[in-house]
Amino acid sequence: QHLTPYKRVKYEHSACAGFLRRPASLGRKIFAEGHVFSCRRFCCRRRTMAENAKKLAGYAAVDNHVQSTCSGPLEPLVRGQVSAELQTLTQLGLFPAASSSRIHALVRANNHAVGVGSGTTVVYAVDRLAERVRQEKLNIVCVPTSFQARQLILQNGLTLTDLDRHPELDVAIDGADEVDADLNLIKGGGGCLTQEKIVAGCAKRFIVIADYSCDNVCRVIRISDSDQGPVVTDNSNFILDWKFDRDHNWKEVNTAIKMIPGVVETGLFIGMAARVYFGMQDGSVKIKDSPHH
Repeated sequence: QHLTPYKRVKYEHSACAGFLRRPASLGRKIFAEGHVFSCRRFCCRRRTMAENAKKLAGYAAVDNHVQSTCSGPLEPLVRGQVSAELQTLTQLGLFPAASSSRIHALVRANNHAVGVGSGTTVVYAVDRLAERVRQEKLNIVCVPTSFQARQLILQNGLTLTDLDRHPELDVAIDGADEVDADLNLIKGGGGCLTQEKIVAGCAKRFIVIADYSCDNVCRVIRISDSDQGPVVTDNSNFILDWKFDRDHNWKEVNTAIKMIPGVVETGLFIGMAARVYFGMQDGSVKIKDSPHH
């Protein structure tokens, strides 16, 4: 659900970023006017279910898209053809000391490069990634999209790297503020949309974890919650939130905003996501694949 384009775009100007979000639903107001105690219990239960769903979505994203990988003549072996091709490879001298255990060891030795996003839902994905690295002895390296993502990687004992050493990533996992029916995204709530888009663009597959919630905003320079002035990105730019009253061709909007002098990047991720995992309010996980991938 919530698969409609939002009304808010985010872009990074030497001060900018744009967002699309749709208005808060009428249901929220109705709940606020209901019986206080029963509504509190109901809302608390729904929040718990939704939080568990986000955790399940994060775990599913990691389990389905972060795997031991292998390339070259060993790749078919990884795909379940060990018994049929092991003897042939040994005879050809491609794999002298062939054994199934050594094959798995070589597969694990092959680095899997993962882009780690900055959304709140990504915390669960990193928890699961760290758990699998410990249990399966996977050799995973992680590229962060922000200072917060970097700290999250280090706190979980994962190996930190960067795009200079790993310019091509196997997968990037991140959150989103809004997602439409074609899996176009609005990102930038954390203020690091430029680096998020760079990392997503370097990945073979861009996987998104999202929840059911949304809100709205208008086109103004975003001010920090602590009233310390405008929000400044990791690239030392300002964030601008721009409200749209109706749906548009977001690809054209993205191009038009980026043509404004001084704009560094927008929070519109058009046609980049391959799959989105939605943590729903009822505790379920909804999966939607992009029609373009």
